[in-house]
Amino acid sequence: MTLVSFFSFLSKPLKILLINSSWRLPQPSFFLVGIPGLEESQHWITLPLGIFYLLALVGNVTILFIILMDPSLQQPMYLFLSMLAAIDLVLASSTAPKALAVLLVHAHEIVYTVCLIQMFFIHAFSSMESGVLVAMALDHYVAICHPLHHSTILHPGVIGCIGMAVLVRGLLVLIPFPILLQKLIFCQTTVIGHAYCEHMAIVKLACSETTVNRAYGLTVALLVIGLDVLAIGVSYAHILQAVLKVPGSEARLKAFSTCGSHVCVILVFYVPGIFSFLTHHFGHHVPHHVHVLLATPHATFPPFGCF
Repeated sequence: MTLVSFFSFLSKPLKILLINSSWRLPQPSFFLVGIPGLEESQHWITLPLGIFYLLALVGNVTILFIILMDPSLQQPMYLFLSMLAAIDLVLASSTAPKALAVLLVHAHEIVYTVCLIQMFFIHAFSSMESGVLVAMALDHYVAICHPLHHSTILHPGVIGCIGMAVLVRGLLVLIPFPILLQKLIFCQTTVIGHAYCEHMAIVKLACSETTVNRAYGLTVALLVIGLDVLAIGVSYAHILQAVLKVPGSEARLKAFSTCGSHVCVILVFYVPGIFSFLTHHFGHHVPHHVHVLLATPHATFPPFGCF
């Protein structure tokens, strides 16, 4: 299944659900500003954005092709890496093309339903990527702390179940986002100060009660990201404890280098995402263009390069 067909397969049920909802109110299109405060010069940002998007496509497709074609790479680490590459492809493709259109050719308008679908894909696949990062931390923990049992603990059946759990969690937990947004009323302001549709950016535009939307968004962030970061932290605490007991600096260096790329991905993925979340809820004094510039890499530039 190609990326386009996969994207279409997932978006059709969601689009039908949004359109056929009996309680759906007619809603206007949204206007994506791009980068507020930098409207006159934001077209220069399209060059690095386009380059990074192209690199993300080429890099992740190459990773998937190599792992698929080489039987010797059908191991837990590479299988999890292939999941991460596939998720990054969808995440980047759901964000970068529209962002480029907004910044380069001023295609600011986005249909209401399309905006909700884009928002769903961004948050759902961000949740999936977080889940895969937890799985990769588990793989490193088993490989370092229980090396003799690695192949029996993380056999293909277990890896498949983990991948399915990550997929189902991302879909089920995030499906209420567009459904709850459908109940909101947008009176006059339909201008989103961003280059793509984001949950809290849409919620802030509503002139009706948004307590449920804000509470559910906060709950999802704490349960998904909070628990995932905690699980990764616990895994690496055990890994660090085990590595420090290994005699010889060369063996320790090898163990640390094994986890280095994964730690890089964790930082690149979580730091902008957590910054965006905190800014939406508490950072009222953070300049909006700074928020957008730092939050955009979270969904637009998947950290494949750390590998």
